[in-house]
Amino acid sequence: MSETRRFLALDLGAESGRAIVGRLAEGAIQLEVVHRFPTEGIVMLGARQWDVTRIYGEILQALRKCAEACGPHLDGIAVDTWGVDFGLIARDGTLLANPVHYRDRRTEGMYEKAFARVPREEIYRGTGIQFMDINTLYQVLSMVVSESPLLEAADSLLMMNDLFTYLLSGERACEYTNASTTQLLDPLKKTWNNDLIRRLGLPRRLFLEPSPPATVLGRILPEVAAATGISPEVPIILTAGHDTADAVAAVPALEGERGDWAYLSSGTWSLMGVELDAPAVNEETYAAGLTNEGGVCGTITFLKNIAGLWLVQECRRVWQRQGKNLSYGELTEEAARAKPFGALIDVNDPSLIAPDDMPAAIQDLCRKGGWGAPSERATIVRCALESLALKYRRTLRDIDRILGRRTARLHIIGGGAQNRLLNQMAADACGVPVLAGPVEATSLGNIAVQAMAVGAVESLAEARRTISRSAQVERFEPADTARWDKADADFARRTGG
Repeated sequence: MSETRRFLALDLGAESGRAIVGRLAEGAIQLEVVHRFPTEGIVMLGARQWDVTRIYGEILQALRKCAEACGPHLDGIAVDTWGVDFGLIARDGTLLANPVHYRDRRTEGMYEKAFARVPREEIYRGTGIQFMDINTLYQVLSMVVSESPLLEAADSLLMMNDLFTYLLSGERACEYTNASTTQLLDPLKKTWNNDLIRRLGLPRRLFLEPSPPATVLGRILPEVAAATGISPEVPIILTAGHDTADAVAAVPALEGERGDWAYLSSGTWSLMGVELDAPAVNEETYAAGLTNEGGVCGTITFLKNIAGLWLVQECRRVWQRQGKNLSYGELTEEAARAKPFGALIDVNDPSLIAPDDMPAAIQDLCRKGGWGAPSERATIVRCALESLALKYRRTLRDIDRILGRRTARLHIIGGGAQNRLLNQMAADACGVPVLAGPVEATSLGNIAVQAMAVGAVESLAEARRTISRSAQVERFEPADTARWDKADADFARRTGG
């Protein structure tokens, strides 16, 4: 019987966090959730930001629960988070302020200021990253333009995963996969694009050299160990710090199948793409808004960022304020009974980034598109889900056309894989079978990369074989592609593209 190895994955998403223990034995991973907690941002003095102290407190509580449930000894602890956001650390190690939330408005107008310094096409050629004004590039540039005193006081910039890793270990590091989301990294050299940083006028001293995932960083801080009951000998590991990279590493596809499948990491954001051995940066990928982010074991997660279930999450938040406290399952059931294709919108429209009233923002886009605005909860949610599926269809076709490939199946992973209505819509819209699961893909990927770091798993291929033996997957066959052909054509006619 093989030795059981135990790892703790701290998986922090933009809406919630999870602490999950993974037991690796007999070629499979068994998961146990020890703590869940909200991570939502706060607005303070007009700025949307992350409450680091509260989230750190939840992490300590997670470690205590882990020690109580599983004992003090672990083979590793690692943190993954969303991309683009960061904290600034002073020379003496002090965190200078709460990190600002990517949905804050400080990056408004930063495109124009960035492109005045470096043309848009050159930024893409030098980074291979999709343009979104939430990217780290524009966040730091906004601080340069506003002459923020924090920049002068700062000694280093830590992406969110690196920030929480630092709080646990005392070691500052820059993990490669999350660094790639900044739109400041050279995708070929896998290090900072110094020429771009210089021309933009950003302080180069802030950017630590990237380290690859599956790196043992150090040990847990003695004071953290004492406060939580975790052994002070437990290593802190750099997993793939970007949650998408961990999720893609957990796609239950076997070796040799890479050319056949695509992935959709479904949650607050939808990240849709394929895994490549090298970046694809050319005029076609630029025009299609495709991005080349860092993956595990030198791979590239070639994808498009799509709005995701944020649309439904924000609608639900508005309706909760109005006293209508419905679960996501209840909202989806209502949408399933609603009339199909009442209206379709571009889910990546800038007006949906951080509206005060998401249902009203969706209705407004419907009216602008010449549709009748949906007036009920069910039709608004149906519009959001069908519009997501349409975006999946168009994105997958762009990827296949540009790369000269044909996707045979789509793996939907992450929390959104529980939405069976959206899974079936995706299968119908894309015209390929959908394999939904694992739901906890990010945590599985986090744990698998930790296992690689300590030699318990030898390769990405072995990690995927292990995950395929561990995960539950549900298959959805395409059943109604003709109606999606018609809906796509109708949307194109209304929008001119």
